[in-house]
Amino acid sequence: QVQLVESGGGLVQAGNSLRLSCAASGRTFATYTMGWFRQTPGKEREFVAAISWSGDIYYADSVKGRFTISRDNAKNTMYLQMNSLKPEDTAVYYCALDAPPRSTWSLGRSYDYWGQGTQVTVSS
Repeated sequence: QVQLVESGGGLVQAGNSLRLSCAASGRTFATYTMGWFRQTPGKEREFVAAISWSGDIYYADSVKGRFTISRDNAKNTMYLQMNSLKPEDTAVYYCALDAPPRSTWSLGRSYDYWGQGTQVTVSS
């Protein structure tokens, strides 16, 4: 059974930074694609970024240039470095894991395994 646990969320002022982590267990982490999604109340889950086992990366336009996704296969952990945060980045951030085709990385339905989420709140 795959388990994903996010951490690192919190309350920050606009312009500041946060680093999220997602620790995976229960499967050979290194061979799967990992992604970050976020969701606010009343809205659909939104793609943020994804990274393949080989380091191929894809970002949503809304975070490109501000967020950096990375992974450490030896530690079974994925990261999201979020800089220049804006109030509109406020959301619950979820990590996801699976092996979807690259063309579907941005679709939530492409991932079977999800973490419980971590709240990020950016004040203006």
